[in-house]
Amino acid sequence: MMPRPSKATAMRLILVLSACLATPALADAPLIVLDRTQLPFDLGPGHPANRPSRTGNSPNAPWNSAGNTANSPSAWQNRPSNPENEQRLIFTSDGSVLGYYAQNAGGVLNIFDTQGRRFAYRPARGTRSIFSVSGEWCGTVDNPRGGGMVLAMTPECARRFGR
Repeated sequence: MMPRPSKATAMRLILVLSACLATPALADAPLIVLDRTQLPFDLGPGHPANRPSRTGNSPNAPWNSAGNTANSPSAWQNRPSNPENEQRLIFTSDGSVLGYYAQNAGGVLNIFDTQGRRFAYRPARGTRSIFSVSGEWCGTVDNPRGGGMVLAMTPECARRFGR
């Protein structure tokens, strides 16, 4: 009988495997719905760098702000009609497209639904956490060694793709 991996090891394995097995294009990103209690401390909202209360993670920080034109859905780099965003799709394990992501000039990773509505972001520095535009901790993002990206979001945030 083989020993069971720890929950942290299992989560990392799921992230890496899903990226390797499910990625239809190098830059596309699979979405994993996570249970935040199963995350290692360094990826969860309890870690000081990942706290919503941290100034650099705030939705009011200049680069994160909805008022920053670089985050606006009307900016060309953020529009669903921008052909570059066809290479940055966020999808489910069955291949359904939920949305896309785009990075602004300051390094903030913006997450949009298929209609071009921005509902989450990852600050440019200091964290791999994703936050809702209202400042709630939503999950984490990882770049596996093989390239691309994997998003892991709480069920509450993942449901925002469908609103």
